[in-house]
Amino acid sequence: MAGAAHLVRRFFGSLTPLGEPASDRPWITENLTEGELAVWRSMSRADRRHAAGVARRVERALGHEATRPVIAAALLHDCGKTVSGLGTYGRVIATLSVKLAGHEQAVAWRETRGFTRRVGLYVLHPELGADRLGMAGSAPLTVAWAAEHHLPADQWTVPTAVGEALKAADDD
Repeated sequence: MAGAAHLVRRFFGSLTPLGEPASDRPWITENLTEGELAVWRSMSRADRRHAAGVARRVERALGHEATRPVIAAALLHDCGKTVSGLGTYGRVIATLSVKLAGHEQAVAWRETRGFTRRVGLYVLHPELGADRLGMAGSAPLTVAWAAEHHLPADQWTVPTAVGEALKAADDD
C-alpha cells in the first residue's frame, strides 16, 4: 500500500508545474558533471522537483557518505523516463497498463508503434536511464543505481547502506 500512496503523491505533485527549488540549483550544479547537467535539464520540472527532494533526503540520511556520485544517483535515477515522451497522464496510463498486462507484456510493447511503444519504453526507464548516464560519463555507482532502483535489494550492486538510503528517500 505504501507504493500506491507514493504514486498518488507523485501524481498530484506532477500537476503543479514547479521545478526544483531555486535555492537548490547551485547545490545541484556542483553535484553533477556537465554531461549529467545536460541529462538533468532534459527531465521534466516535476521529475526534477521530486529528484531534488530525494537527493536532499539522501544527503540528510547519509551525511558524509553522500558523495557526489550518490547525490547524482538520487538526482538522476529516473532520467530514463524522458525517453518515452509520456507526460503525467500518459505515465498514469502506462503504470496501470503494466499492472493489468504484466511487466513482460509491457516490455514487449517497445517493439510496436505509437502510444503502446511509448509505454514499453517507459517500463524500461531504468535501463534507458542507465544508458544515458553511461554516455554522459557518470560514475559507475550513479549508472548502477539508475539501472537498479526498481530491483529488489538482493540484486543491487551499490553498497547496501547507500541503496537503502536511496530507496527510502525515493519512496518517501
